[in-house]
Parts: sequence; C-alpha cells; structure tokens
Amino acid sequence: MSAAESLNLIARQNERTRRELGASPARLLGVWAFTWLVGWGLVYLADDSHARPLMPGWVAGIVVAVLFVAAIVYSAYYGSRISRGIRGPSRRTGAMYGWSWMISFAALSLINIRVMNLGDLDPHTISLLWSGTSLLLTGVLYLAGGMLWQDKLQYGFGAWIVVCGGASVLVGVPGNFLVLSLAGGGGFLVASLVYFVRERRSGPTRVADR
Repeated sequence: MSAAESLNLIARQNERTRRELGASPARLLGVWAFTWLVGWGLVYLADDSHARPLMPGWVAGIVVAVLFVAAIVYSAYYGSRISRGIRGPSRRTGAMYGWSWMISFAALSLINIRVMNLGDLDPHTISLLWSGTSLLLTGVLYLAGGMLWQDKLQYGFGAWIVVCGGASVLVGVPGNFLVLSLAGGGGFLVASLVYFVRERRSGPTRVADR
C-alpha cells in the first residue's frame, strides 16, 4: 500500500471505531444545548425585573442545577464510552483534556467565591461575574480542544463562546441570562447540527477501497 492508501485506511478505521463506540459529538453538544437553552432561559424568565415572572427564582435555580448535573453525568459517560478500548497517547490526551475542565472550573469557583467575600458586591455584579468568567473559561477550553485536535468547528465555537462571555457582561442583568440561553445554548445547538450533518454526509464507512 502507498502512504496515501495507508493514511486513508487508518482514517476509515478510526471512523468505523468511533461509530461502533457510539461516540457522537452531535449528541453531546445537543445535550448541552438543551441544558443552556432551557435552564438559563427559565432563569431569565423568572427574574424579578419582569412584571410577571414565569416562576420563583429559586425554582428556576433548582431546574438549572438538575439540568447541569444531568449534563455533566452524561458527559462523563460519553467520555468513558469513547475511550473504551483505546490505549496510548490518544487515551492520555483525552483524559488530560477532560480533567482540565474539572480543574479549571474548580479553580474558577474558588476565585469567584473569594472575590465575592473580599468585596461588598451587589447581586447583579455577582451574576455578571459568574456568567462572564464561566463563558470565558468554557470558550478558552473549546479553543484549546479545537487546536489540540485540529478541529476548525470546535475552535470557531470556542471563539463564539468567548464573545458571548464579553456580551453577557455588557448587556447587564437579566440580559446576561438571555445571552447564556440564546447565544450560548444556540451556539451549542448550531455546532450539534453541523456535526450531525457531517456524520450523515459521510455515509456508511468502509474499511478500505479495493
């Protein structure tokens, strides 16, 4: 086999393995799209600034917490599923990238909580602090993932989330929740649909052409 044929065979085998493991970025991104669109959308509609809030703020907070816990659990399941049967540098790289999310957001939480304790911040400022920094970190991690795996879509999505982080601070409260829901969740949804279309267009995978 020529070098080109060998590379083609490797790429096709990787695609076949991915399909057999059931790993689908479209599905994972779709879960997070639903979480952001519904969760933050409810928080926006429950804000006291509205003449008739849709529901009490604490109820919306519980819904957001449940949705995010469920999405995190699914993400952990997704990560373990795609790494099944994989050994070597690829598995190590994926594990390191996955842990970077937990480490980064744990540090972000500690920093924000400390900032809140140091200053007499009003609730609106606290809300902007969390929405802005969380979106910024999420975008940067997607930028890193896109660079790591040379995925232009993931890199572009990361850039969009970073822009959303800046926009969430500029619009103030409760507009920041609307940015989280429509721009952030909408970004997840668009990325999910693009990956889905890509998978459909790729068609049935063959190990090699003869």
